[in-house]
Amino acid sequence: MTTPHRITVVIGNTGERSRTKVLAQAIADGLSAALPVTVQTVEIWKLAPQIGPALTPQGLPDEAAAALRAIASADLLVAVTPVYKGSYTGLFKHLFDLVPPDALVGRPVLLAANGGSDRHALVVDHQLRPLFGFFRALTVPSAVYAAEADFDGYTLNSTALQARIDEAVQQAQALLAARAPAQDVLREAA
Repeated sequence: MTTPHRITVVIGNTGERSRTKVLAQAIADGLSAALPVTVQTVEIWKLAPQIGPALTPQGLPDEAAAALRAIASADLLVAVTPVYKGSYTGLFKHLFDLVPPDALVGRPVLLAANGGSDRHALVVDHQLRPLFGFFRALTVPSAVYAAEADFDGYTLNSTALQARIDEAVQQAQALLAARAPAQDVLREAA
């Protein structure tokens, strides 16, 4: 029997109901259909009161500490953020400021973002890729960007967007197949 891949989906949404969450779920569903996986979701809005005042990961409340462990121990990380003022959300960045610099070395990361229009599509390459480049992660070549026109309310309605998701999922699958299981950097450091 194949051991399921541990996937952590980090959603930079600022509220419970968001298109970012819908996009993240579509990617997680694509991965679940393609691979044996266990999926853990980290939602920024839930962690905001815990991570907002934190300057270091030491002493974080249990839920925030568990989120950092989920990020550090995932075989594949899916990072999805809404676009605000041409970049990812501040709390999204702050969460990753709390992740140890070596925690994601060689880790496959599927990048996705959504914004009001196609004008923001380059946020993935100009903002997210450099962030995960700092961590020396292996970002999936095809990123996913969704504009407001790709949704009908809170439902994906774009076949082109679904094709981008499928392509990114296939590439993530190939990166996972070529890599050993993740080590839990946070646990090893303790």
